[in-house]
Amino acid sequence: QVQLVESGGGLVQAGVSLRLSCTTSGPSFSSYVMGWFRQAPGKEREFVAGIRWAGDITHYADSVKGRFTISGDNAKNTVYLQMNNLKPEDTAIYYCTTRIRWGSRPTEDPEAYDYWGQGTQVTVSS
Repeated sequence: QVQLVESGGGLVQAGVSLRLSCTTSGPSFSSYVMGWFRQAPGKEREFVAGIRWAGDITHYADSVKGRFTISGDNAKNTVYLQMNNLKPEDTAIYYCTTRIRWGSRPTEDPEAYDYWGQGTQVTVSS
């Protein structure tokens, strides 16, 4: 069983930055994928960003392009989500997830992922 542990959430004002971290107990083979999703109250879970452990492929939701950056540290089995210029509409629970299958690419489909973390709350006040 793979465990994912997120950290770094909090309550911040609009315009500031936060960095989320997610450490996985699973393997960090180059073609496996890590991703971030978020879920706001009353809304469905939505894709935010994904990265292949090799670092060669990243994918972002249009709503965060240019503001969020996903990166990974294979040595630490940790993936990061740097969130800049946060907006109130970024308020949500952020979930880390992983797809542990060879030849994977980041995808926006939550059904494609194998394991999920418990989530970390991000609240952005205006």
